[in-house]
Amino acid sequence: MKKIILTVLFPLTIAACSQEATEQSMPVTASSASSAITDLTAETVPAEGFVINNAKILDGMGGIIENGSIVVQGDRIVSVNNGDSEITGALTIDAEGRTLMPGFIDAHRHIITGEDPAEWLANQAESNMQAFLEAGFTTVLSAGDAGEQVLELRRMTAENEILGPRIIAAMFTGLAAAGGPDLSLGDPARFDNARPPLRATEAMPAIPEAAVRGQVQALFDNGFDAAKNVINISPGGPEEEALGMIVEETQRLGIRTITHAVTVIDTLAAVRAGVDQLVHTPHIGLLTLEEAQQVADSNIPMTSTLGIFVPFYDENNEPIFRDALPFPWDTISSAGQGPVNARLLWEAGVVYGYGTDTTYAPSLTLKHELKSLFLVFSEQDILRIMGEYAAINVAMEDQIGTLEAGKIADIVLVDGNPEDDIFDLLNVDVVVKNGHFVVDKR
Repeated sequence: MKKIILTVLFPLTIAACSQEATEQSMPVTASSASSAITDLTAETVPAEGFVINNAKILDGMGGIIENGSIVVQGDRIVSVNNGDSEITGALTIDAEGRTLMPGFIDAHRHIITGEDPAEWLANQAESNMQAFLEAGFTTVLSAGDAGEQVLELRRMTAENEILGPRIIAAMFTGLAAAGGPDLSLGDPARFDNARPPLRATEAMPAIPEAAVRGQVQALFDNGFDAAKNVINISPGGPEEEALGMIVEETQRLGIRTITHAVTVIDTLAAVRAGVDQLVHTPHIGLLTLEEAQQVADSNIPMTSTLGIFVPFYDENNEPIFRDALPFPWDTISSAGQGPVNARLLWEAGVVYGYGTDTTYAPSLTLKHELKSLFLVFSEQDILRIMGEYAAINVAMEDQIGTLEAGKIADIVLVDGNPEDDIFDLLNVDVVVKNGHFVVDKR
């Protein structure tokens, strides 16, 4: 088998605010701490917190401060300011002109790899979680991983038993008694029954209502944050009605419904059902302007996942799919239809956030998804997709995704200026999660 130059299997890869400053709630006086470069992950942050000065600030909402500072105390941002800030007793860091941004969010990810989830958790979780942090990711939505292990991973990262991004955990729910992808055939995106000729031509059998509702109660009882489902409408089938039941149950229980919909017809059905998050850009079929507006008017956010159907390349310049096997050319239309639909949805006003639907290295995933986004989005657009809009997709916009006073201190320092070159996002030097320095590569 050809050696893949891309490290596709994740376990193998470890690799501004607006122009007005936010009101500062701490007294500004002479700093008593040194700004000399040290390994920040080894520093003890004093009770007075820390200050990062001399940074270009991109606040995740489209705001820019050309030379500014951020003040953090505990796990919260205290202020974001024009110019330097000096706080008595605080640890003071000189960004040396780097770009300061919100921590990255992947709103659709598959984390656990390999055939044995328990082995992965025991032997690979720590290095894999560190790889997310190294790439700048401080929040990841698991859109369907081995249930027991992903819940344990969520606990371990939340309690700092291992360092890693915060985990939001979703689990699958069914909409019909048949019609799911045949996983024995390989990567399900290769053999997607949403795509003709595999798409159903007759109604799929229904699941009893008690079972549809009961599966939501079961995942809630087990502690999951969201119910995920895959909708492929069959002619006269039960899928849309079942999805409506799931939405009712998740609303009753106070969790979320996130829906995989990859065709125009399925996306519109999910919109009618009132789901909380659309976890793919429709890439099978082209949206009309009216359909795009219908999605926008629903106020349901959508994650990008554009890179899935764009070829990778091995060391012999052979195009490969995300499973490292030869690229399936019968899917290549999605590489164009997805970005076109994405731009139509953006123009209509859809809240469009970053997500990948991948299992491999986050740094590689980031590069590939940025390449796909950059077909139809500007740097300014992508920075908002990565910031505020990604946070809305995971329903944490009141906590993360932007640099504002009161928000959780999830911060990255990037060597470069992503406002001019979006691929500078790959140059992450420093990462802060919950007010703690977890990466320092300066």
